[in-house]
Amino acid sequence: MLLREKMRQIKLAPAERSLIDYLLDHPSAMFDQTIKELSEKTYVHPSTFIRIAKKLGFDGWVDLKKAFNEEQTYMNSHFTDVDANFPFSSHDGIMTIAKKIAKLEQTTIEDTLSLIHHDDLQKAKQILLNASVIKIFGSNANTLISQDFVLKMRRLGKAAIVCDTFGESAYEASNCSKDTAVILISYTGENKMTKVVADILAKKQIPMIGMTSIGENTLAKTSDCVLNITTRERLYSKIANFT
Repeated sequence: MLLREKMRQIKLAPAERSLIDYLLDHPSAMFDQTIKELSEKTYVHPSTFIRIAKKLGFDGWVDLKKAFNEEQTYMNSHFTDVDANFPFSSHDGIMTIAKKIAKLEQTTIEDTLSLIHHDDLQKAKQILLNASVIKIFGSNANTLISQDFVLKMRRLGKAAIVCDTFGESAYEASNCSKDTAVILISYTGENKMTKVVADILAKKQIPMIGMTSIGENTLAKTSDCVLNITTRERLYSKIANFT
């Protein structure tokens, strides 16, 4: 989950919310202004900054500031011409819509590539190579994408299964043997069933590849290897899962 999304959703005291709202409206202020300057501008006591950082899961304001800066840098790269949440409007013609969707697909690939690190990709590859069978856990649109991956694996002679039967994920996880590699896909990394499955697999010491958004979340912490996916969509205010 994006840090800015977490900032919007987390429960805060009025003074804390006032500061967070100011930072979301003026993101550059976190870097251009000191705590003292921000405190004077928002009428918030300096100690509030530390409390907010702790509530967001950071050791202190410096760590929060660094994470926010990295996210801002990421958000300002790619996707300059198209909004992943609303890539077209009701006034666009069909060819304009087609071009915007094509641009969105192209930009998503570029953005995903920018999030891939050699060592993580190498580790994921080795986990899959060492496995006799690959099990994939996801939901909704992620299940459809997984089915395409399964077909490709089967052409390579690699056994792969999508665990898509509703309510059976925990049983599938419990039945995994040591020679199984698991891919868990969750945009937020906080999906209830995903966390249950990850917990079962961790106890059984089954190798896990987590595919999730940037930033800290439960799936990222639990997985042996994390491959980040494009993190541009808001959780609710969007047309569909385009990216």
